[in-house]
Amino acid sequence: MKTASFLFPKDKVAFIKSTSSMKEAMEQLEQHYYTALPIVDEGGKYVGTLSEGDLLWTLKNKPGVSFENMDDIPVSSIKKHIRNECVCIDAFMEDMLAKAADQNFVPVVDDKQIFLGIIRRKDIIAYYMNNITD
Repeated sequence: MKTASFLFPKDKVAFIKSTSSMKEAMEQLEQHYYTALPIVDEGGKYVGTLSEGDLLWTLKNKPGVSFENMDDIPVSSIKKHIRNECVCIDAFMEDMLAKAADQNFVPVVDDKQIFLGIIRRKDIIAYYMNNITD
């Protein structure tokens, strides 16, 4: 089965732009109760994932960074500790299982790397549970 059937589309996914500030990222994570967000560049391409841990490590280890100046820190300057691998929209669900073991979500892109949305780990697990138990 193709991944497109399980796509949680971009217009329903919380994500941040690479030009967003650290404060904006933290507010998005808090508002949606997420632990990580896809990062999209100005051209709409998926460029990575920002996690809560990335923000905490930046606060702890980057000299001069504090809650007061998080507006001045662009997301693009924050070191990322995880890399959510993306898949193309025409990938098969079989391509998802290994990724789901290590990622909360799998970013989905088109053939030009434009971010289309995500496939959630819970949807991947449900797919396999339904197919294994049949």
